[in-house]
Amino acid sequence: MKPVFLVGYMAAGKTTLGRRAAQLLDVEFIDLDAYIEARYRKRVSDLFAERGEAGFRDIERRMLHEVAEFDNVLVATGGGTPCFFDNMEYMRSRGVTVYLSASIPTLCRRLLRARVKRPLVAGKTAEELDGCIAGMLAQREPYYRQADYTFDAEQYESTHSVDEAVQRLSQLMRGEAGDESAE
Repeated sequence: MKPVFLVGYMAAGKTTLGRRAAQLLDVEFIDLDAYIEARYRKRVSDLFAERGEAGFRDIERRMLHEVAEFDNVLVATGGGTPCFFDNMEYMRSRGVTVYLSASIPTLCRRLLRARVKRPLVAGKTAEELDGCIAGMLAQREPYYRQADYTFDAEQYESTHSVDEAVQRLSQLMRGEAGDESAE
């Protein structure tokens, strides 16, 4: 099966949906950030601090190229992955890309709940976070929108709707989607 790459902003649900879909489809799931951390034995935040954004993005690109060579894999990319180098074009050439789109209020709610895990939200009020997300989405969405398919991440918050998304991902991985839109 072709690799499937899930793209979108942090907290859109790429890892949650990807992990469940991979389990049900019996394919390997790779969270690109976790893959990088395992390979470099450092947290992404530490790599960012040590090497700067340019250094981290180079590592990220190399690891993306590595995992894209695997068969039967579903990859959850980092929120910035599609926005650097030719990463989005490369993912589209290797497999199928799916943008998990979520509204700013949904992303804020999810990030505020997970504030301990996400450096972006550390110490930010809901209003500051809202503005931060809006600004970053304005920059990143043109890249996300290049994905082959768009799934509304807000539809996949219940187990039943996650199963529907898994069915759609299964069809995409098997090349059965045809011209049908996934929006």
